[in-house]
Amino acid sequence: MIVVTPAAPADLGAVADVLAEAFQDDPVLAVVVGGPAGGVRRERLRHLFDGILRSGPAAAGTVDVARRAGAADVLGAAVWQAPGAGRGLRAELPHLPVFLRVDGVRGVLRAARVQRVLERQRPDRAHWYLQEIGVPVAARGLGVGAALLTARLAAVDAAGAPAYLESSTPRNRRLYRRHGFVETAPVRGLPGTAPVGMWRAPATGCTAAG
Repeated sequence: MIVVTPAAPADLGAVADVLAEAFQDDPVLAVVVGGPAGGVRRERLRHLFDGILRSGPAAAGTVDVARRAGAADVLGAAVWQAPGAGRGLRAELPHLPVFLRVDGVRGVLRAARVQRVLERQRPDRAHWYLQEIGVPVAARGLGVGAALLTARLAAVDAAGAPAYLESSTPRNRRLYRRHGFVETAPVRGLPGTAPVGMWRAPATGCTAAG
């Protein structure tokens, strides 16, 4: 049985490790952190995720972790942004020191460029935003991703709120569609990739994404 709980401070290192492994080949984050594929990029991602988690989502209580019942190992994690949490440059300011540590000024500039592109397509209406969800290779096929989505979306539905994400792979989009997300449009303007925006209407039945 997979159990999902909010991340505790002691979980954040494990969450950063899980996300770094899960996203080491992700084309969007490859633009952000730079560096060659493999150990260098994965280590940069680990530092990136650790810093971002500690500078915002962890304190907000919007980081979820999945484990087997009674076990300590983190099998997967999801990082959400709640409605009203702030967007654009203002939301990214706490993270600038993280990008500087990962790859200096170049890292800051790449992150800002990616953020601008993604922000242009996000719906204006207040929504829950799935920033990252990751499951390491050894835990795939166990239903970890589905458990993470189900847990948070239950609270989203209880609040009558919509949700939004971007997905880089057809496999992931199939999972999101099973949880009520609908593809909107590709996100253009990122080198070498065009992730697809996906919108989930509130449980009340509203379908507009504007």
